[in-house]
Amino acid sequence: MTEQAVRRGRPGHSLESLLAVAVAVFNERGYEATSMDELALRAGITKSAIYHHVPGKEELLRLAVDRALDGLFSVTREPGATTGPAIDRLEHVVRGSVRVLTAELPFVTLLLRVRGNTDVERAAVARRREFDRVVSDLVRAAEQEGSVRPDVDPAVIGRLLFGTVNSLTEWYRPDGPLSSDDLANALVATTFDGLRTG
Repeated sequence: MTEQAVRRGRPGHSLESLLAVAVAVFNERGYEATSMDELALRAGITKSAIYHHVPGKEELLRLAVDRALDGLFSVTREPGATTGPAIDRLEHVVRGSVRVLTAELPFVTLLLRVRGNTDVERAAVARRREFDRVVSDLVRAAEQEGSVRPDVDPAVIGRLLFGTVNSLTEWYRPDGPLSSDDLANALVATTFDGLRTG
């Protein structure tokens, strides 16, 4: 059988392009309100072409939220997040999270909208909580080192920091004047000065 006979879907169509369309539609309409018919229409392909790539829309959701989560967790494994004073490691994770958010904006936006209504969403929420624990542990370690003010609960500090990071999905535009570094610098300048003890 020739390669031409095996290939399904329109020429040049890929899982990556399908995923981009799915994430855009999920963000616009909501995951539950999006049908396979809508995805096929928006992608300009047949439903059978979608099923060539994935068993259903839940797999598209899983791929999308995993991309965002994998990016965030990869930041926590970088040398800047694993060595040195805890306050510096925390700053590295915050800066890296801004970098992931700006690079994967639609995927992070979708991740922040999942509520745990499906198995995929529940798994994503559990991983988000795990990421929150990593951040809280860094804040706690920085507090124990005397770098962070001790009068605010570490879990609250973590939520406030990442509430600020996550709010970027509401107004940041990749084609705007601010780069990822500009955003990270502004966020660190306005939040870490209030956290540090000296």
